[in-house]
Amino acid sequence: MQSVALRLIVDRENEIKAFKPEEYWSIQAEVKNKKAEPFLIDLKKKDDKTLDKFAIPNKTTADEIEQDLKNAEYTVASLTEGEKKRSPLPPFTTSTLQQTASARLGYSAKRTMMFAQMLYENGLITYMRTDSVNLSKESLVFAKEYLSQTFGNEYALETPRTFKGKSKLAQEAHEAIRPTSTATAEDITVKEEGARKLYRLIWQRFMASQMPEARFKTRKLEVDAKGNSTYQLTTSGSQLVFDGFLKVFSQKFEEREIPEVTEGEKLTLAQVIPTQHFTEPPPRYSEARLIKTLEEFGIGRPSTYVPTISTIQARNYVEKDAGKFKPTEIGEMVNKLLVEHFPQIVDLEFTANMEEEFDKIASGKADWRKIMKEFYGPFHKNLEEKMAEVNKEHNEEVVDEKCEKCGAQMAIKFGRFGKFLACTAFPDCKNAKPLKENEPQKTGVKCPECGDELVAKRTRGRGRRLFYGCNNYPDCDFATWEDPTKVPPVARTAEEKQAALEKRKKKEAAKAAKGKK
Repeated sequence: MQSVALRLIVDRENEIKAFKPEEYWSIQAEVKNKKAEPFLIDLKKKDDKTLDKFAIPNKTTADEIEQDLKNAEYTVASLTEGEKKRSPLPPFTTSTLQQTASARLGYSAKRTMMFAQMLYENGLITYMRTDSVNLSKESLVFAKEYLSQTFGNEYALETPRTFKGKSKLAQEAHEAIRPTSTATAEDITVKEEGARKLYRLIWQRFMASQMPEARFKTRKLEVDAKGNSTYQLTTSGSQLVFDGFLKVFSQKFEEREIPEVTEGEKLTLAQVIPTQHFTEPPPRYSEARLIKTLEEFGIGRPSTYVPTISTIQARNYVEKDAGKFKPTEIGEMVNKLLVEHFPQIVDLEFTANMEEEFDKIASGKADWRKIMKEFYGPFHKNLEEKMAEVNKEHNEEVVDEKCEKCGAQMAIKFGRFGKFLACTAFPDCKNAKPLKENEPQKTGVKCPECGDELVAKRTRGRGRRLFYGCNNYPDCDFATWEDPTKVPPVARTAEEKQAALEKRKKKEAAKAAKGKK
């Protein structure tokens, strides 16, 4: 799984590097009638032909349409009213809990599971490693009673709502993740505020799953514009009529009012608004998106997502940049080696198929000896061949620098935390030192506390996270995770400085005590 996860991240990075933005334009018109305020309508058709995303490719085409629309006559062609319903999502599984906690609370998958474990051990939620969306009869009964008593009968379903799992790997061994009672987050006793927030999320999602749909009144307006060509412009809006499950589990929605107009009514043009756009590369994977992608491909289990993500970070194959995964140089190199020499191991379908084979073994439908023999025989043979074939020296780059200890040539080598300089006479000479490109990088931004420059550095040990600290360290210990060239740094308060000083002293004391032992 770690190899597949790394490949997904590297492949996405290669897509981003190869991406070339493409220009396109959209056009809106601001119109009004005698009674209403001006409102915007979007250009959708020209001469009865639907305009797709790239139908207006450049400014020249946009200018031609803009000029024609400025001289066109606008008439209300149709006004359609209707109702739209929004249904609640199923209660949480492990993966959907991790994804939603990431999006709503900013929790990593590891932190989410730590808090979930805490809640489970305190008897507040059901088992938190599950791929099932089933709910017990007991939970459906107490949910209905609570909702009708607290919010009224209109917020409780007559018949409980059930869900069907979508995951290819769902084993349905447990219930969905839900609270074990109707106790709200304010009623429970937990020390960690983070655990309380996660409980609130679980409670809201479960209760919402047993509440009616939210209902919206919708209106769609179509306007004809006749110039040298005939155009159709549209707008739509909706208004909340009944909040339903949104009462306990909020979701983003936009209420947009459509002015009171009648079919055949003439409208007056206020302005035409052409807008230039460029396509954007696919985004890097967040933890939530990576987990969802692995699940969609049928890779992994509820218990494996956290260790998979933790492992590729701990080995410094990937790092986080603004909350999204980016491969490190060593990660790209490892992935390249695996793809070239062990393509089967990093193949998405192969990994998913192996998961299915393991399911068959677990259910007694397949012999584990046969499956392991079919896999391990060819794999072991290929591994022995590659061990002899792959020469590790291709990862070294000899540089024009002599070792100051023995006079041999120095070379750039790859370690767990990236590139470094080492003597080619190793192991006879063990001289090694950091590469200049790994040294602190200047940012050109002044420290808000002492006026010296902030420099980009990396933390020590596992993870090697990028941070920005004062060049005057240790005399000034200001540091921030935010890029100061994008987010202006703010000086700490006196209390924050004191807390940081005490934390630093404790860390140094612990290090000194460990050294004495």
